[in-house]
Amino acid sequence: MNQTISKVFKSKFILNFLLSVILIGLASCGGGSATNSVTQNVTTVSTPAGIAEFTTLSLSNLANYAAPVLPAYFDATVGALDNTPANNAVNDKVATLGRVLFYDKRLSINDSISCSSCHQQANGFDDPRRFSQGFSGLEFTTAHAMRLGNIRYYQPGNMFWDKRANSVEAQASQPIQHAVEMGFVPGVGGIPALITKMNASSYYPDLFAFAFGDAAITELRIQQALAQFERAMVSYNSKWDTAYAQVFAPNANNRGLGTVLPGFTAQEDRGRQLFIAGPNNGGAGCAACHQPPTFALVANSRSNGLDAGETIVFKAPSLKNIGLSKAFMHDGRFDSLEKVVEHYNSGVKLGPALDNRLSPNGQPLRLNLSTEDKAALIAFMNTLTDTTLTNDPKFADPFKK
Repeated sequence: MNQTISKVFKSKFILNFLLSVILIGLASCGGGSATNSVTQNVTTVSTPAGIAEFTTLSLSNLANYAAPVLPAYFDATVGALDNTPANNAVNDKVATLGRVLFYDKRLSINDSISCSSCHQQANGFDDPRRFSQGFSGLEFTTAHAMRLGNIRYYQPGNMFWDKRANSVEAQASQPIQHAVEMGFVPGVGGIPALITKMNASSYYPDLFAFAFGDAAITELRIQQALAQFERAMVSYNSKWDTAYAQVFAPNANNRGLGTVLPGFTAQEDRGRQLFIAGPNNGGAGCAACHQPPTFALVANSRSNGLDAGETIVFKAPSLKNIGLSKAFMHDGRFDSLEKVVEHYNSGVKLGPALDNRLSPNGQPLRLNLSTEDKAALIAFMNTLTDTTLTNDPKFADPFKK
């Protein structure tokens, strides 16, 4: 039955594609102009029964993942930081498949855990718990789940806190195969067993055919689709973004980042000054590692001195939506932004992996911030909260059941 639906769907898809090419050609002859609409498909594509039964998706009305209208400061300077590989640029169809994969608990061995279980949209795609619960309900991870907003702007693109995966794609299928997280370990058949399970579903063969042109389900395609959906999670609608868009100057010193931001309170703007300016200029130097406008980590950042003698070079997520997080650092040891700020103020410890910006003259950085300045830094970080991203329907759970 699934194969018959898939064949019919593919025939309709080819005819619709040819029709769309003709329509696009006619539009260009008539002087039509491109638009940045929510949807990008102009053809009517029937949504196969299995997809309609289990999800809210309409294949003729896709969300716009590939071409969002970004602020002017997402220019070539920011684009140069994009870790999207040439062979996996974001595409609406593939990203839509990625959305389904991201929210599907059936990708775990007992249908209990999805990617979204640990990366929750309402929490900035973070987990409010220090450690995430695995598929058994009895075991927990040993690392805190990372926020996902703006992961595409970290170069060179390594993933996980310890950077062991060399790309978003390489990371995407590892939780599925993890003994605690989703459980498709070699002992139960690994990824091949998952693919068998997906092929038996009433929606995945048609979704893969829609996204890739044929119904073959492979680990590579799973990785590509999840990576596209996650890279589409670009944050640009916080209070900070609204203000910075009004003062951005590409040719100005520091691209206008030193300018007083309209609409900010005095405390928030004091926090901005501290965040941007280096310790030698009366600031805390945060922007040296967490670079605006994406607030993703700079490529040459090293560890932040959590433990004395630390040898592992850890990365960190973008600070966008950090105000929604409940646990911080790779092991979630801090449960408040106050503790995070105090670490950088007085708690940095020496070690081989420590970033040299945190060890001037070979000694741990000591900012000696006042109580007021620490509160100002926190106020500024709260302006990075992007509730548009955390409420955007195109990043929400598409499942009916």
